[in-house]
Amino acid sequence: MPRLRTVVVAAAAYVIALIFLFPYVVMLLTSLRAQESLRDVAFWPDEWVWSNLANFWTSGLAGNLWVTLKVAGGSTVLVLLVALPAAYYSARHNFRGRTAFLILVLITQMFQPTAMLVGIYREFYQFGLVDSVWSLILVNAGFNLAFAVWILNAYFASIPRELEEAAFIDGNGRFGALFRITLPLAMPGVITALIFTFIAAWNEFVVALTLTTTPENQPLTVALNSFIGQYQVDWQNLFAGSVIATIPVIILFALIERKVVGGLTAGSIK
Repeated sequence: MPRLRTVVVAAAAYVIALIFLFPYVVMLLTSLRAQESLRDVAFWPDEWVWSNLANFWTSGLAGNLWVTLKVAGGSTVLVLLVALPAAYYSARHNFRGRTAFLILVLITQMFQPTAMLVGIYREFYQFGLVDSVWSLILVNAGFNLAFAVWILNAYFASIPRELEEAAFIDGNGRFGALFRITLPLAMPGVITALIFTFIAAWNEFVVALTLTTTPENQPLTVALNSFIGQYQVDWQNLFAGSVIATIPVIILFALIERKVVGGLTAGSIK
């Protein structure tokens, strides 16, 4: 019975994985079709047009991909720089207004960027940051900061204070105990906040469409919108760009996923 249950659970997991992966397979196959065969009912293309993927680099979208990398990477670094000390201090000190601070941080997560587009655009226009990568970095960092603070606060609070006190006895200061003891144990939370922020900034569309006007400063999510015309859609090139856009996220998750599992097993406290 245990063996049968293992087989059933594994089979169900593979079926669920195939259901989630099927749209990506269709996207990949469509990106390799010729334009005249887009309406074919055959699942596999009769002719594999690999030039659709090569056209991504010759169409100028490589620059938009670099903009997306800068926005997602900059937002992630800024969020971690702000969220780490805020979460650590709020987890280790019972200061007056601590609960109100955490609730206020959580409330900011309830606001949608689309509901504040006018105010966001007006604010950055007054500071002269419209059509700038810095404006996208600041907006994406601001809207992902609340989640990072809460998830890191929970991880820091789960780490016993006695471990840091033992580090103090061994001659470490506050920062030494933080970087040598607390942060390694809280690494699963740090990686979770990193992945969440990076993917959210990578996929953001509405704010980027509002704050950027020149094609060179637009991230890839906005630049891919150029393949959607008034009367027709360039599906094969649109999907080719979408395939290339998903590759960096897949690589990042594949590299970090091992560290998340390793941190959960090595840094767990019984």
